Amino acid sequence: MSQSEDPRGERRPIRLGMVGGGQGAFIGAVHRIAARLDGQYALVAGALSSDPARCRASGAELGIETDRCYSDYREMARAEAARPDGIEAVAIVTPNHLHHPVACAFIEAGIHVICDKPLTTTLADALDLRQRAAARGVRFALTHNYSAYPLVRAARAMVAAGQLGTVRIVQVEYAQDWLASDLEASGQKQAAWRTDPALAGPAGCLGDIGTHAAQLAEFVIGLSPAEISADCTTFVAGRRVDDHVQVQLRYAQGARGLLWASQVACGEENHLRLRVYGTKAAIHWDQDRPNELTWHPAGEPARRLTRGMAGLPEVAAAATRTPPGHPEGYLEAFGNLYRDFAEDLRDARAGRATPARVPGLDDGVRSLAFVEAVLASSRANAAWTPLVLPA
Repeated sequence: MSQSEDPRGERRPIRLGMVGGGQGAFIGAVHRIAARLDGQYALVAGALSSDPARCRASGAELGIETDRCYSDYREMARAEAARPDGIEAVAIVTPNHLHHPVACAFIEAGIHVICDKPLTTTLADALDLRQRAAARGVRFALTHNYSAYPLVRAARAMVAAGQLGTVRIVQVEYAQDWLASDLEASGQKQAAWRTDPALAGPAGCLGDIGTHAAQLAEFVIGLSPAEISADCTTFVAGRRVDDHVQVQLRYAQGARGLLWASQVACGEENHLRLRVYGTKAAIHWDQDRPNELTWHPAGEPARRLTRGMAGLPEVAAAATRTPPGHPEGYLEAFGNLYRDFAEDLRDARAGRATPARVPGLDDGVRSLAFVEAVLASSRANAAWTPLVLPA
């Protein structure tokens, strides 16, 4: 449909499809809520399950027409690309091993992609996706949603503005306890696929939440480590992937850092925390209190900055929906990514060459390079290993 045929012009909702995320899926529901939050998308098609009956049942619950419920994502990509009212973007919310083939099918069909992280299970596949998307002119969003919290964006702006001075120390941790026992043996679906290297890839906790921690630190300080020393551990007997990771970070500019990610830390539900220390000040952000940012100017009392406070960088206000004192969190951050990517797609539709507003393929490539370096270092008894970032 051309813009001249569209009575609402450029601001009409973007036609969205989804692969994965059928009945009982956690992350699929999160993506759908995020897409609806600002009225920027209309979910009109899906390959929600490879089981035809479950696919139709899932589609019926979501109001998707029967002829647009597909049991095969390749069929969906071909059919939707041929329709005059076909989808303009697809959300990929499958297990990790399917991210690459599903994304390839839609990229080749000229359909923009929103992909849950990690981008793929290997660096080679991540580089392949980046090349394909560039060749086809397809926009690609990777849902590192923690970078979309208002105060995380404020922290990034403060670091970039030099308010911390030169960054010296970076501490980031992401701790959970849901895999502290052999949950996968019970048949629990999420545990089963996330601990299966054939489905999740060779990195368990590292790929699942360690990449979130690494991306959060990089997003805020604007730097990638130059070399790392890593120890990947599997505490639960019989588990085939790591469930605990500790990484030392060295930056070319002289900063040092530590990254800790664990899914066997009893008592930790979903604790993501970042601390950055510079020559002038420090900042602390904790997802348990996402609407607060602690600011420590050198030699002065700490200050508690809140999401609605006057004087914060404008990026915080732009990512905020509700007045001060009304908490915002995980779903709203996901919604910010979807809203920002909608603007990216409208720019593409109008032929505007604007920088991407959300994490994308370059972020995914850097994450997979980080994963490969961590695994290599751990295999070498935590030897210092260069982190080589492909151009």
